[in-house]
This record gives sequence, C-alpha cells and structure tokens, in this order.
Amino acid sequence: MSGTGTNETVVATAPGGGLQSVPTRQIRVIGVPLDMGASRRGVDMGPSAMRVAGLEARLEALGHRVTDGGNIKVEVPETQAHGAENARYLKQIAEICTRTADAVLKTLEEGMTPLVLGGDHSIAAGSISGVSEFYRRRNQNIGVVWIDAHSDINTPETSPSGNVHGMPLAALLGLGPDLLGNIYGYAPKILPENTVLIGVRDIDAAERANIKRAGVGEVYTMRDIDERGMRTVIEEALRAAGRGTAGYHVSLDMDWIDPEDAPGVGTPVRGGATYREAHLAMEIIADHGRLLSFEMVEVNPVIDEHNRTADLAVELACSAFGKKIL
Repeated sequence: MSGTGTNETVVATAPGGGLQSVPTRQIRVIGVPLDMGASRRGVDMGPSAMRVAGLEARLEALGHRVTDGGNIKVEVPETQAHGAENARYLKQIAEICTRTADAVLKTLEEGMTPLVLGGDHSIAAGSISGVSEFYRRRNQNIGVVWIDAHSDINTPETSPSGNVHGMPLAALLGLGPDLLGNIYGYAPKILPENTVLIGVRDIDAAERANIKRAGVGEVYTMRDIDERGMRTVIEEALRAAGRGTAGYHVSLDMDWIDPEDAPGVGTPVRGGATYREAHLAMEIIADHGRLLSFEMVEVNPVIDEHNRTADLAVELACSAFGKKIL
C-alpha cells in the first residue's frame, strides 16, 4: 500500500449543483485534545469544535470515505506535575505524541489518510513521527509543509516561554528536546532540505539561529507572500518539500491566517494570510496530489466568535482534499 489512502476518482456534487472529479480518499480523523504545550488554555476543545463544524459530512460530500478514530488519550494538566520550567509538561507531551504517532502509523498501514485535529502544535512531533516511520520502513523520506505564524523551532535551551508548542519542529529536525525528537528511537525524522516554512511573521531571535543551524531549505515569510504572491510561494514550497520524497505532511496552524478571519487561535498575530490566500494555498496543495497526511492545530473555541475559526479550518481541509469552486 502507498499509505496515501487514495482510491478511484469519483464524481461529487459541487457547490451550485455542478459536478467535479476528485480522487477518493479513505480518511481517518484523529483528535488530539492537548493544550499542555501552550500558556493559554482552550485549544484542547479544538477537535470538538472542528467536528461540530461538520468536518466529516463536508469531506464525504466531496466523495471521500471518512471514519472518525476518536481522540488520543490526553491527561488533564491540573493532575500533572509540569516539570522543568524551560519545557513544561515535556514528559507528558512526549507520551501523548507517541500515542499520536502510533495512531497515525496504524492509519497509514491500513491504507488510509490521517487527518489530525489539535490541540496545540506540539502534537506535530507525534503525527509527523508516525508518517516518517511509515515511509522509513519503505526506505523513503517525507517532506513537511509547515504553515504557521511561528517557526516552532525553539529548544528548551532557547525558549523564552518554556512552552513546548514552540518546539516540535526543532525536535523533528533533531535539535531536541530528545524526549520529543526520539520517538521510535531515531532522529531526525525529517530532512531540512525537504522542510518548508510558510507565512511566518513572529520568530524569536534564537529561532532565527536555529533555522540556520538546522539548515531548513526554504522559509517564506509574510513579506515573501506580500511581494511574490501566494501562488508562487506555495508552488516553490511544494517543489522543495516533494523533491526526492514520497510526498509531504501539511501542518496547518490556524494562527497563520489573519485574526480578522481566524480570531479563535492559541497565539494570534496580526498580518496573516487572508481568507482567499489560505484557500488558494490549500487548493494548490490538492492540485499537486502529493499530500500524505494533514493536520490542523491551535483552534481555540474559548476566544472564538460563533465557531468561525473552526468552520474556516473545515473549509480549508475541504480545499486541501479537493474541493473546487467549479
């Protein structure tokens, strides 16, 4: 099995009653209601908010077959010791990420596409580890398309906050922390030349150094998008992530989008992608057809407006899985 969960092409009803052809996927939804990696509480309710927004039905309307695998077990933070101040709850987060990795690996082994719902962005250390392990067993590498206002490439030694949701990319690239980076007993999980950052606009000084130290291939800031346009940026990014790989995992932090359109996120930052830019990026990802797995993180219903952000997350997932205007 390829692990992408793609099947035959089916004809689905498009908006307005027209018809569109999309490659059918068998998709398994995996919720990870984790908020121990962040200082602001509430993103643990993100998976429920996206489900309430009709994720399964809207994907099935495109012709996909969707099953919900439920939620990964996550401990309640108030019952846990937070450990070291420079990486709070690291031990618990690493355990939850290992469970997430196992669920993603099992999904790929069963020929399905994982769709992971966060939770804070630390869950990516688990989801991407599962994808990496699946393809490592087949002597293949994967790419990662990291779409985020932040680079999440701090380590416990460089983090100004001690929040682990700012560390998953560092862990995946082998910079540490080891507890998070050594799931399945090896590191790094991904190659820097196949790792791309898109839409970053809030990067710590130490993270700039870590990006250079890791040798990350392509970093596209919001200025790059402003100057060159979303289409050019996404096309280049996907080529880099896909070069010599089986395909790529897309990790979408909803704070990438401007708070005007996505107010309910864990760490909002002004000056993000617009509604249409976000959809265009997802539509181009669908056009390329090399998506191995997908995750959406940092939806925070506590500070959202009438579930707007979760609803947008579901819309973007539909675009990434083939929904077209015509």
